[in-house]
Amino acid sequence: MRKAAKYSFVSGISVLLTLTLLIGFKGGFGLSGATANLLAVSLAAGPSYVLNRYWTWGKRGRNHVWKEMVPFWSMALLGLVFSTWLVALADQRWGTVLAVSLANLCAFGLLWIGRFVVLDRVLFASAVSASREG
Repeated sequence: MRKAAKYSFVSGISVLLTLTLLIGFKGGFGLSGATANLLAVSLAAGPSYVLNRYWTWGKRGRNHVWKEMVPFWSMALLGLVFSTWLVALADQRWGTVLAVSLANLCAFGLLWIGRFVVLDRVLFASAVSASREG
């Protein structure tokens, strides 16, 4: 439960950062919803990786490119593509910052549970096993 709570907290930080950037890019700079989403999600992915790796899963040492980074960034790319598609639809249909923000939240909400399972059971599984053994 502790790990799920930490993951939820990191997800909350990531969502707040993403939405703040998305609203700024769409509402403040007048970018299209898709462009604003691409920028916001891309910029928020780095802090999400770092917080999840070091704080949520307590992983230390070198980052493993093929075991951790490529799968994490692949999931981030999947989220980016899915959310950008939903955001573009919402922007085309309603054109408001609220609609774009809600589309982004819906996309990442749908992916949230699956991402937790992959991070927990695959990407950072060795840190979980080591902490249970130690």
